[in-house]
Amino acid sequence: MDEDLRQRLKEMRRSYGEEGLVEDRLPNEPFTLFTLWLREASENPYIVEPNAMVLGTSDLTSRTVLLKDIAGERFTFFTNYGSRKAKAIDAEPRTTLLFPWYPMERQVMVTGWAERVSESESDRYFASRPYGSQIGAWASHQSAVLASREELQSRFEELSARYPQGSVPRPPHWGGFGVTPETIEFWQGRHSRLHDRIRFTRDGDHWQRVRLNP
Repeated sequence: MDEDLRQRLKEMRRSYGEEGLVEDRLPNEPFTLFTLWLREASENPYIVEPNAMVLGTSDLTSRTVLLKDIAGERFTFFTNYGSRKAKAIDAEPRTTLLFPWYPMERQVMVTGWAERVSESESDRYFASRPYGSQIGAWASHQSAVLASREELQSRFEELSARYPQGSVPRPPHWGGFGVTPETIEFWQGRHSRLHDRIRFTRDGDHWQRVRLNP
């Protein structure tokens, strides 16, 4: 790396100044606050994909996936069950999720356990996807080596001819995972790097809330 870029990295910083997290305004469980922040992120024109989250798995890899549901205190996303991330989850279900809402000077980190959702839930969501995405789920052998882009495009065209619009079944190798959280931590940028960090930890049917040093 050239010296100019190295120096620029050292100088890259910004000041944070958003309103902080005050204890007497916080709920006793994390989902009320998460829902509020997600709604505000979805209304922020500078956040292109507010439901994008970085999924970390036990094989020390991470990637961005999309949150598609929150129900029963569970974060749900969908993927190819033959993918590297799915195999990692099947081997060790402990995972992390990170929502990086940079324009709002916020992030949320979730730790918990992932498990496959029911086939009926996967069926319902797959049926709601655009036609091209449905065909793509069949065409992509996710995480496998691909000889060329043309090979993938050829499979897509072949499957499009086989399955007309409105008749695409869900592939057996495709479905959802639900992450049940153990902890949910909210981070809000503040002046002088004195950021707010509030962590909720599951304790049976309740949640314990603490403030952490930044």
